[in-house]
Amino acid sequence: MSTFANERRSRFVRETLTTRTVAFLLIGAVIAVLGLFLRGPVILAWRLAFALIVLFYAGTYLFPASGKYYRKKVGWYLVTFAIALALNFLLPRMIPGNPVDIMIQEIVSGIQDSSKAAVYKQQYIKSLGLDKGILEQFFLYVSNMLQGDLGVSFTESRPVTEILSSKIPWSVAIMLPSIVVGWVIGNLLGAVTAYKKGLFDKIIFPAALFLSSIPSFILAMMLLLWLGVGLRWFPVLGGYNTLIVDKTSMVYYRSLFEHWTLPFLSQSLINIGGQAIGMRSMSLYELNADYVLYAKLLGIRDKKVTRYVFRNAMLPQVSGLALSLGAMVTGSTLIEIVFGYPGIGLQLMQAIRNIDYPLISGCTLIISVTMLMANFLIDVIYGLIDPRVRSAQVEEG
Repeated sequence: MSTFANERRSRFVRETLTTRTVAFLLIGAVIAVLGLFLRGPVILAWRLAFALIVLFYAGTYLFPASGKYYRKKVGWYLVTFAIALALNFLLPRMIPGNPVDIMIQEIVSGIQDSSKAAVYKQQYIKSLGLDKGILEQFFLYVSNMLQGDLGVSFTESRPVTEILSSKIPWSVAIMLPSIVVGWVIGNLLGAVTAYKKGLFDKIIFPAALFLSSIPSFILAMMLLLWLGVGLRWFPVLGGYNTLIVDKTSMVYYRSLFEHWTLPFLSQSLINIGGQAIGMRSMSLYELNADYVLYAKLLGIRDKKVTRYVFRNAMLPQVSGLALSLGAMVTGSTLIEIVFGYPGIGLQLMQAIRNIDYPLISGCTLIISVTMLMANFLIDVIYGLIDPRVRSAQVEEG
């Protein structure tokens, strides 16, 4: 008995230490992302993140059982990040058109001499660094990014980090509450419809199916026309009333809330529909599982059985929540465009329209990093919760 107890204790210590090394890695990744928006010790933040990754790799060799799984995951995600970084740089440059032509359009419109216009164009190309080779531009982009410099916007003449740091809070203000509200209400409705069935299921299920199937921009335009233009309950464009001068008054905060309501409702209704459909199907699957029938035959109370049923049905929903949080910064792009809401989605559309390479790359970098972190977090959580997932993937490798 003592030998068995010692083995369990040593295994618990190993798993606890592995969990802590994973936590250190996640903290390092968060620091690295935040380092993009720090003003002073940006290089120190990147070095600290790199040191934590190296420390994590060294620590995983102490625990062969689970270390191989996490090393494999981190390796694949680093490779994926490198590929995403290259695509973030290359794809904007594949957009038809020349950003310099857009920038100097007003300047050269009054110049009759074509040679002078060509000189102006070459000066702009050289000042923006577009006269260098594509490979040299890429390595310069990576070098600057590691120092927290994402470049200067061609059209706004402001640092990209400054633009993004002012736009991200607007997007998060829509997505974070709508994700939480949609996840909670959607899962409750899905669980209740699966358990109650009957008339309740016949009403909720079609409504949820409609909400999960309709494109977000269509629902946004329907709410805009109905509640905004028709009933005039809410403003239809912008993030606040630009005529308000005092940004600390209650009038300003009321304007913020009124402009926020329609985008929030649009995103929340879609999230509720999707979560309700997913939870309903998983709950029905679990309710018809063999262990439920066996538990009922043993005389276990129905309330206790359903608690285990819904706990098992929640696992895929937790994965969906993590992915939703990964898309928190950019998940409301189409809704922001419909309502003219000043988030990162609207900023990305304007950057693409103006062929603004640094701003497009900055927006897509944020998208890539947040999605990779969300997927990595899911893999880590599943590896910790269910050792079968971890051992299966280690055997495949």
